[in-house]
Amino acid sequence: MTESSLRWIKSSYSENGGQCVEVATNLVPSHGVVPIRDSKIPEGPTFAVSTTSFSSFIAAVKGDAFTG
Repeated sequence: MTESSLRWIKSSYSENGGQCVEVATNLVPSHGVVPIRDSKIPEGPTFAVSTTSFSSFIAAVKGDAFTG
């Protein structure tokens, strides 16, 4: 996986203000991972999580698991 092979996207709910993360879903079929980075620092660190972990995280967010 090279940085140039990643196609970064962010949520359509994201505003232009910046407080976002970006994901590169184009590696899901070939590598089974979802790379993630901070949109404010695109040259900064990137980490990859398994598709299973990412799916669980999204389900928890949609289910309001993180609201206090």
